[in-house]
Amino acid sequence: MTPQQRKDAARYLAAFDFSGLFSDPSIGWDWPDSGMRLRVPFNGDFLELEAIAEKKGVRVLQVPPQQDGGIMPSDQRKKLEKAVTPLAAEHLLIFADKAKTRQVWLWTSKLPGKPVRHRELTWEKGRSNELLLQKLTTIAFTLDEEEALDVTGVVQRLRDNLDRDKLTKRFYEDFRRQKDRFQKFIKGLGDEGILAHYTSLMLNRLMFCYFLQQKGHLDGDQRYLRTRFERVRDTLGKDKFHSFYRSFLKRLFFEGLDGEGRPPELTALIGKKIPYLNGGIFAEHPIERSHPDITIRDETFEKIFDFFDAYQWHLDDRPIGNDREINPEVLGYVFEKYTNQKEMGAYYTKEDITEYISKNTILPFLLKKVAAKLPADAWDMLKNDPDRYIYEPVRRGAGESEAAWQASLPPKIAIGLDTQAPDLLTRRKDWNTPTPASHALPTEIWRETIARHQRCHELRRKLRAGEVKEPADLVTLNLDIRQFVQDLIAAAPGDLALALWKALRELSVLDPTCGSGAFLFAALEILQPLYEGLLERFRALLADWKTTGQKHPNWEKEIGKILEAVERHPNEGYFIHKTLIVHNLYGVDIMEEAVEICKLRLFLKLAAQLEPGQDIEPLPDIDFNVRAGNTLVGYASREEIRKAFTEAQGGRGGGTDGAAWHRELPR
Repeated sequence: MTPQQRKDAARYLAAFDFSGLFSDPSIGWDWPDSGMRLRVPFNGDFLELEAIAEKKGVRVLQVPPQQDGGIMPSDQRKKLEKAVTPLAAEHLLIFADKAKTRQVWLWTSKLPGKPVRHRELTWEKGRSNELLLQKLTTIAFTLDEEEALDVTGVVQRLRDNLDRDKLTKRFYEDFRRQKDRFQKFIKGLGDEGILAHYTSLMLNRLMFCYFLQQKGHLDGDQRYLRTRFERVRDTLGKDKFHSFYRSFLKRLFFEGLDGEGRPPELTALIGKKIPYLNGGIFAEHPIERSHPDITIRDETFEKIFDFFDAYQWHLDDRPIGNDREINPEVLGYVFEKYTNQKEMGAYYTKEDITEYISKNTILPFLLKKVAAKLPADAWDMLKNDPDRYIYEPVRRGAGESEAAWQASLPPKIAIGLDTQAPDLLTRRKDWNTPTPASHALPTEIWRETIARHQRCHELRRKLRAGEVKEPADLVTLNLDIRQFVQDLIAAAPGDLALALWKALRELSVLDPTCGSGAFLFAALEILQPLYEGLLERFRALLADWKTTGQKHPNWEKEIGKILEAVERHPNEGYFIHKTLIVHNLYGVDIMEEAVEICKLRLFLKLAAQLEPGQDIEPLPDIDFNVRAGNTLVGYASREEIRKAFTEAQGGRGGGTDGAAWHRELPR
């Protein structure tokens, strides 16, 4: 897009003229059929969506406001997206309020072997909305692309640009320099190790605040820290070099974000709408208690705010789209980079590894826990639709049947399939040549392709024959266990659904060397769709029982209590993540710094579930869940554990602790 085209796009967005936006030549999408509307069954009625644009079978659909003029909540948006899919497999939904102050653009990524992922971009009146404009640039199409474009190409473009994970090395390099500079201006700490730790602690707190202020959680001001810094400077004078840290920042942390019962003068200082977070992140740290004379010059904060203001801080879980976007995942990456890896043995484990290990340990465990409740035909899902549980890369190019596959092979390749032929080596002389794209994965030669295809047909035979009947078989054969468990939940009868819920609630995932939380977040990504699927199944079961008049008093009572607990929280996503963080995730690491970052990332994940305008509840106290310690030494008895934990909690009170949250929900 040229600068003028960007201005035009911004004008269309401000006018809520989505038809004009997508019909603009700079975007390059096509008009839908005249007056086309999509009637979607939703919440017992039909909802009409307006078709805004189309590109090779991918539709852009606008959702009308709710009766109160607002945008439907997050969980309802996801529910609607699922209802649209059978009618328009690939689509982009645009939600807009009646007052024309807010938009939510929802794209759903459906990667094989992964749970459905919802990616949302927002537009709000009075804000720059630069990210949405950038994304519009990346999903624009030119006339030169038109001839070779198909639905796969359009979906891939959306996926690459609305759903691409990139770690920003540029941020790390800039951050490292700023960290070193910040550390030099901290006075009152003689020990280099303590100084480095406190520098990280302060920067982590400030970054936490940047995520919160971007979403309006700090007095509704997206420049909250900068605004308060300037107010303190103007009030006390530029020559008071330590005034911001002592007179404002420490009070915001200790008495505001980690304190209740604020006096009027504190409210006047920090603002009326500052959430009480609890959780320990902003509590007075042992370093601060033992070194009360710490000072940090004002100019240090001015420089770090200049650095942070150059980036876009997104509290939600959207992937990073450019090197100026920051999300909470960056914190783990930054920690891994500035840690002395050789000395501390701290290495960042990539997502493909953490996901593989997590899914193949957690999900078989859950299946074994509910084995007695599994219906007799549960494993028949594998027989009835084998390809659903074989990963797409394994199936690629293998055809729908073994006969069709053999028929699709070039003759010079097919002749090598006869293993009894006396001249087998001669027949297979072309098997070491590259495989064409019609059959291959990237970089494959025919020998590798044929081995993979034969493996695919072998798996199909096993599944159709009903040979896979144990959780261990899913792991051994490398089948899509996540898809299997999700399908099991979607069709679960009441007793199985409740058994799965109880098994989830009792599940403990422990990483004894958790670092900044790579494996814990992998576990969270595995478990979150299961909680979500079970809540959806509970609602469907209640609706079915009501329609048919069936009575299941015990089940209905238990399910009703669970759904009532959901309603007591800002939204379903918040409920699920809070349950997960308190009940399921446990970590220990010898580095206190790593534990602090891990807890910070978990809290950010929880806060990310909130919609604009929703208040943050006091965060759960997860000091018992994630803590610093040496797992090679450990404790000799339960009494030692109890004593250590009691001493660690000494002097702290209030808030929502893990025990209280544990009592809140039915098992």
